[in-house]
Amino acid sequence: MPVMATTRTPKSANTLAIDIGGTGLKASVLDQAGTMISDRVREETTYPMTPTHLVDRLVALTAPLPAYDRVSVGFPGVVRHGTILSAPHFVTKRGPGSKAVPELVAAWTGFDLTGALVARLAKPVRTINDADLQGLDVVGGFGVELVVTLGTGVGTAIFVGGKIGPRVELAHHEFHDGQSYNDYLGDAARNRIGNKRFNKRVRRLVIVLDALCFYDHLYIGGGNARHITGRLNDNVTIIDPNAGILGGLKLWGLADPG
Repeated sequence: MPVMATTRTPKSANTLAIDIGGTGLKASVLDQAGTMISDRVREETTYPMTPTHLVDRLVALTAPLPAYDRVSVGFPGVVRHGTILSAPHFVTKRGPGSKAVPELVAAWTGFDLTGALVARLAKPVRTINDADLQGLDVVGGFGVELVVTLGTGVGTAIFVGGKIGPRVELAHHEFHDGQSYNDYLGDAARNRIGNKRFNKRVRRLVIVLDALCFYDHLYIGGGNARHITGRLNDNVTIIDPNAGILGGLKLWGLADPG
């Protein structure tokens, strides 16, 4: 279970929601209805990014925001019980696409991000994968629903009957012609090939994931979802760019976020 602060959380509580990305760090405060009560704050993600540096940046980023009672965090990697198992962006020297640094790999693997934030913010904290957090905001709770985030890399989350399914890191799996999902659809690829070809790749992604997962509905989010043009299938939805923050309220409705 996630590490909790000693302060008891009231039944009605404002939630600080933090969306950690490979390109940007974002946060806002949600009221009891899940509405943002402050403008979203954002700053660029810089590299190299050690665990200590990330925590320092998040504390500074959120300091000007209104008062809150608890914290929800979405992290771009595998998270289990508040502990980081993988941090593919943050183990590199200069960000995605650059070389992994052994010291950063060691520092991030097994890092208790939840506990570190509890210690600094003195509030209860829950941390899950960022695609899972976005999914909490948008899924309808019927059948197999798949969430894909297109940003610095490619995030994925599977929901079955409205519940978070097993974490599968498709981003690192081969997608096409020896390229991983990240290689083929990440931000570096979009910048290199342009939005027209990127859109063709997105449509290929929709077809491949349908064959792989037989999803009932696919939700596409992340910063690069705004570059998608034209009509997609009826069971594909482009989601709110703030879903990674808005899902923060529902995270506290889960009995065990895992």
